[in-house]
Amino acid sequence: MQTARDISTYRRYWASRFGTAPFLPMSKAEMDLLGWDSCDIIVVTGDAYVDHPSFGMAIVGRVLEAQGFRVGIIAQPDWHSAEPFAALGRPNLFFGITAGNMDSMVNRYTSDRRVRSDDAYTPGDTGGKRPDRAVIVYSQRVREAFKDVPLVIGGIEASLRRIAHFDYWSEKIRRSVLLDAKADLLVYGNGERAICEIAHRLAAGEDIRQITDIRGTAFTRKSVPAEWVEINSTHLDVPGPLNPPTDPYAMEPVANQTATATTRDSATAASAPREQVVRFVRRVKSADRDNSVIRLPAFEQVVSDPVLYAHASRILHLEANPGNARALVQRHGDVDVWLNPPPIPLTTQEMDWVYEREYRRQPHPIYGDAEIPAYKMIRFSIAIQRGCFGGCTFCSITEHEGRIIQSRSEDSIIREVETVRDTVPGFTGVISDIGGPTANMYRLACKSREVESACRRPSCVFPGICPNLNTDHSPLIKLYRRARALPGIKKVLIASGIRYDLAIESPEYVKELAQHHVGGYLKIAPEAIGDGPLSKMMKPGVGSYYRFKELFDRYSKEAGKEQYLIPYFIAAHPGTTDEDMLELALWLKSNGFRADQVQAFLPSPMATATAMYHSGKNPLHRVSHDSEEVRIPKGLKVRRLHKAFLRYHDANNWPLLREALRRMGRADLIGGGKQQLVPSWQPAGTGGAQEGQRSAARPFRTQHTGLPQVPPIKGRPGRPAR
Repeated sequence: MQTARDISTYRRYWASRFGTAPFLPMSKAEMDLLGWDSCDIIVVTGDAYVDHPSFGMAIVGRVLEAQGFRVGIIAQPDWHSAEPFAALGRPNLFFGITAGNMDSMVNRYTSDRRVRSDDAYTPGDTGGKRPDRAVIVYSQRVREAFKDVPLVIGGIEASLRRIAHFDYWSEKIRRSVLLDAKADLLVYGNGERAICEIAHRLAAGEDIRQITDIRGTAFTRKSVPAEWVEINSTHLDVPGPLNPPTDPYAMEPVANQTATATTRDSATAASAPREQVVRFVRRVKSADRDNSVIRLPAFEQVVSDPVLYAHASRILHLEANPGNARALVQRHGDVDVWLNPPPIPLTTQEMDWVYEREYRRQPHPIYGDAEIPAYKMIRFSIAIQRGCFGGCTFCSITEHEGRIIQSRSEDSIIREVETVRDTVPGFTGVISDIGGPTANMYRLACKSREVESACRRPSCVFPGICPNLNTDHSPLIKLYRRARALPGIKKVLIASGIRYDLAIESPEYVKELAQHHVGGYLKIAPEAIGDGPLSKMMKPGVGSYYRFKELFDRYSKEAGKEQYLIPYFIAAHPGTTDEDMLELALWLKSNGFRADQVQAFLPSPMATATAMYHSGKNPLHRVSHDSEEVRIPKGLKVRRLHKAFLRYHDANNWPLLREALRRMGRADLIGGGKQQLVPSWQPAGTGGAQEGQRSAARPFRTQHTGLPQVPPIKGRPGRPAR
């Protein structure tokens, strides 16, 4: 609950620290100070209110404020009753609901579905301050408080649940969050332009139920309007027989033969009739894209047939380019969930405008001295771009921000560096990051606008770098040099992930990076080394890593610096076998890495790899019941084994690894030799906790065995210094 402070105290605080521009109000007392009797828009968020452009609620609030609207913030309300949601009164226009910068389920649970005890977006790093599926719960409470106020949902959680989606935590298909939240509109992707248009049209008196033409929004309607051409998604990308083919030599009746494969509940059977083995497909060749809508398989169909789920996922990703995407519609019971095409990317001028609002760059003073870890991590960082054209199947950036890179101007970025230097408390001269989803995609784009607007490739860099992609890193190099030359700037670090297959296209960039912008360690993400998992991840082969390492080591040595690459890997990703993980463990050992920071694959809603996980099919190609099968490491035992291979050096994992090596016929890797993976002996007091024990005093991070040793922990051999 927010606590009201004396108005004069706030006035003195703002006058002394920020001049006349306050934070967006979080209480009636602050509204009184501003002379407001009501808010036009109230944003409810699962994060603590930090007025910084790395926090979604701050961007939305400041952008709407700049449009002349009065915006209030309700941050991390107690969701057990409707009362906290009425703290700022009834908004004149609408409530905006977001779970925060992270999906609430990812924030709350580990990839093994264990409850986390911390939350980096909460004061004091305290867990449990937001509900599971926060968008739905917050929306329900808002409806209880104000039944008829328009409700708009958005942010990463809503964006990735805009159609029927696989929910890892319940292991089932859930319907669009738009329906469960009972919201009027869902804004997906980069929502600044959409949310401003919604606000202006509501302010002009338009009924929210009539706002159906804004890109990047989803809503419900009873049926497709008569003037629209409806295209069945299976006409565009034929998924093949939707039921297993009938065996003509079977001795039992067909009904019994296919009963197991086609069992459905009565409601599903009524709404989703059986497909014939052979179908005549009528293709729509020349429909007007502006008035065409693609009908995806209905919710009831994707629930009952994983192949249709993978097909729907494939179509959604094929229709993701703002230049050629068509509207999508998916039936849920007796209503359609309608998705307008993705938003048009922001221009450089628009990006500059968004990031140069009057952000206070601090947490709201209501939190006092409580530390918010997420803010501490980004308070001296600068976002220079949005979007990612990497297309990694396990990642949701493309589904949310799009493939087209949206870059700020160099001058705008430099002005923000100066603002951080001059106004953010505690600044010591070090900019912690200049980057984005990927650090080195700044101003990279297709060489042809026409090709870009027509392209349907899910990645510009897989299986190789597209010849139409401009890979010139010189604008980024120029930006780095200008930033670090500013008075008062001692160091500019790059903490965002580096796409190293792009970086090797510009050795000058690698030199600039290694000699000026690395603080001893550089994080990169090969994720795997085997062709099997890499092909399902859409990641480059290990050869690109070796070429990047060669350049990085050479330029670090020229500068007289001892620096290390810290590789990150994913365990239990679709397409990964036990043999792939063994190969990776041997590679880690031979290269002297101890990957203590282990990430297991987490199937996030709408990701392509999630469709693989659920269906066992590969939606990177056309899917059918007899198309390519993908090996899926499922179950706690398999996931633990794959994580144990990554942490082969932890004695707690040795019993599990010995058992697996014997089963795989690789007992030769058990022993004390340099070429062997785990010893045959077991230290006293180890082997009980397969994932190791984490100490608050010694937080885990990836280590390199070339670092100085620290004294051994009881029961364990000496390890590299942390």
